[in-house]
Amino acid sequence: MPGSVRTRWVVSSAGVAVLAAAVVIGFAVWPDGASARDPEIQISRSACGRGWTDPRAGAQTFHLRNTGTVTAEVDLIDPATGVIYGEVEGLGTGTTRPLPVTLGNGSYAFRCLPEDSAAIVGPTVTVSGGADRGPGVAPVTQNDLLAPLKNYQAHVTAGLDQLVAGVTKLTDAVHGGDRAASESAWLTAHLTYERLGAAYNAFGDSDSAINGTTDGLPGGVADPGFTGFHRLEYGLWHNQDLAALRAVADRLDSAVRSLRKSFPDSQVDPRDLGLRAHEIVENALQFELTARTDYGSGTTLATARANVDGVQAVLDVLRPVLAPRYPRLSTVDSWMKRTGKTLDGARRVDGSWTPVSGLTAPQRQKINGDVSELAEQLAPIAAIAEPRRIS
Repeated sequence: MPGSVRTRWVVSSAGVAVLAAAVVIGFAVWPDGASARDPEIQISRSACGRGWTDPRAGAQTFHLRNTGTVTAEVDLIDPATGVIYGEVEGLGTGTTRPLPVTLGNGSYAFRCLPEDSAAIVGPTVTVSGGADRGPGVAPVTQNDLLAPLKNYQAHVTAGLDQLVAGVTKLTDAVHGGDRAASESAWLTAHLTYERLGAAYNAFGDSDSAINGTTDGLPGGVADPGFTGFHRLEYGLWHNQDLAALRAVADRLDSAVRSLRKSFPDSQVDPRDLGLRAHEIVENALQFELTARTDYGSGTTLATARANVDGVQAVLDVLRPVLAPRYPRLSTVDSWMKRTGKTLDGARRVDGSWTPVSGLTAPQRQKINGDVSELAEQLAPIAAIAEPRRIS
C-alpha cells in the first residue's frame, strides 16, 4: 500500500534468511550489489568471525563460510548488548552463504552457534565514519516466552469452554427443529472458534473435524469427510432437513468436547505466537475476504472480524516481549483498531452481516486495503518474537 513500510523475512536463492527491516528496526537490507571488498568470514568453533579486516559503514555483503564440521547458525550482533543486526540459519559445513547488511556506526561481532555446542562470539569490530546505527532486535529466548505462552494457554482454555457451551446450544437448536435459532447459534459458536487462531497447530486433527472445508475432498459438499461447522453451515443455509443435520451437529459437539478434554495435554509452539499473528490476517485476506469459505451463511466478514480479535489476543500476551523490541508497535495498535472498525461496518443494524458479494466497490476496496495494511504491519512480529539460541 502507498506509504507503507514493508518488513519481512527475505530468503535469497542461496537460502539465507535476513530480516529486511532497516527502516523500522535496523536489520539487514539488500544492497544494490556486492563489492569486491566484501569479506569472507570464517564460521567455526575455532575461527568464529575471522576475516573481517576492513570494517566500514554502508551497504556490503559478508560471505559466511562454514569451515567447521557441523551446521551452524550465525548472528551479527552488538557484543555489548547481544542485539542482532543480521542472521543466517542452517549454514552447512563447507558451504558459503551471503549476508547482505547496511552498517551504521558502532561495535559488531559475529556470534557462531554450532549444533550441539555453546555459542562463540568472534572478535569485536568497530565501524565509524557512517550514519548512526538504527536499533537492532534484542533476541527473544524460550524463557522470555514462558509467561506469554502460559497466558495464551489460559486464554484458549477459556475460549474452549465458551466453544463447548456455544456448540451445545447449537446442537440443542438443531435437535429442536428451530432453523433460525440454529443459524444464530451457529454464528456465535463459529466466531468463538475463529478467535483461537494461534492455537490451531496444537489442535491437531481436531481442527479439520471442527472447521474443515471441502478443499481436497473429491465429493465436495457431499463428501463424507466434510464435517464440522462448514458442513452444518451448508445444510442450514441450503434448507436441508434439520432432522438430517442432527448427526452433523452431534459429531461437531463430540469433536469440540474431545478437543476441550485433550487441550490441557497439548502445547502451543512458542514459535507459533508471533508467526500466527501475521498468518491469521493473511488467511483472512485469502479465504474470508474472497468468500472462499462461505458455504451459505454470508458471514465471512464476521469471521474476519473474529480473526482480528484472535490477533489481538496474541498481541496482548506478547506485549511485554514486543514493546521494547518493536518501535512500531503503537502503529500496529492503530491499524488493529482501524481494521476492526472497518470490518464492523459490514454488520447491519439487525445484527446480520453483509456478505462479500453484497459490498459496494468502495466498501470492498476499503476492507481489502485496511486488512492488507494490517498484515504488512504485523509481518515483523514473527521474526522479532521467534525464540533464538544465544548461548
